[in-house]
Amino acid sequence: MQRAPRGYDGTIGSLRIEGESRVIYQGFTGQAATLNAKDTLEYGTRVVGGVSPGKGGRQHLELPVFNAVREAMHELRPDVSAVFVPAQFAAEAIIESIEAEVPLIVSVAEHMPVHDLMRVQEVLRTQNRSRLLGPNSPGIIAPEQCRVGIMPFRQYRRGCVGIISKSGTLSYEAVGATSAVGLGQSLVVAIGGDSMPGTDFVDALHILIDDEETKGIILIGEIGGEAEVRAAELIAEYRRSTPNAKPIIAMVAGQTSPRNKIMGHAGAFLGPSDPTAAEKTKALQRAGALIVPHPGTMGIKMQEILGI
Repeated sequence: MQRAPRGYDGTIGSLRIEGESRVIYQGFTGQAATLNAKDTLEYGTRVVGGVSPGKGGRQHLELPVFNAVREAMHELRPDVSAVFVPAQFAAEAIIESIEAEVPLIVSVAEHMPVHDLMRVQEVLRTQNRSRLLGPNSPGIIAPEQCRVGIMPFRQYRRGCVGIISKSGTLSYEAVGATSAVGLGQSLVVAIGGDSMPGTDFVDALHILIDDEETKGIILIGEIGGEAEVRAAELIAEYRRSTPNAKPIIAMVAGQTSPRNKIMGHAGAFLGPSDPTAAEKTKALQRAGALIVPHPGTMGIKMQEILGI
């Protein structure tokens, strides 16, 4: 299912990470990035270096360190930058990667100031080279090929189910459920829990709908915003226009959440005009998604639908 790639929409393809994807870290020599990079290298991901201002020219984890992303981009040609810097500096780091035209930028920082989120969004929408995943995202993983983020990767298995989720924790449960029945995952995209993500459900759905390895799709939403409703509109259109459409299983967390109270993270906030979790669930159900009450059941349900 294709849509004409225009402006920022033209960067959606950068979400297709694989075994050959080259990864750098911003904040490379910091404690969090160092620990994460060690695990990611052990996993087999092609980490090729990183950026730490003022420490350029050194080696860290036997990999080169650069003062600026533009230098790393010129020397290493990375496909992905993993932004491991504190929230108050994350906007500058993201914008630096956008200016260097890194294809995919993954930001794990939580609690970025709202005005910084707005500034990042403004910069993103004026270009067509870089795609942002996050902020407040545990990352993206093509199991047994490439890991970018903080997900507990040992339970992931390469397979045929694509997973999109706002919640990192619930995505881990869906991963565990699909691994347990032997289906595994083709691509897992955690879009992040902030109110202004760089990638939303619709963007990730386009990738999974077009992906040959993906035979079924899992979508996990929650309260806050209208992203699930827009996803339902795309799912309905996809099912109307595509014979033998891929099955889609969905759930929306926060069925009993009160309005005007943050539940967990910044984006999980049911505002006065937001659709409730129940309303989002009904929209997804009307669109043709199979609704389940808990991610732990998703593996068995998907196995039944696919007949695998």
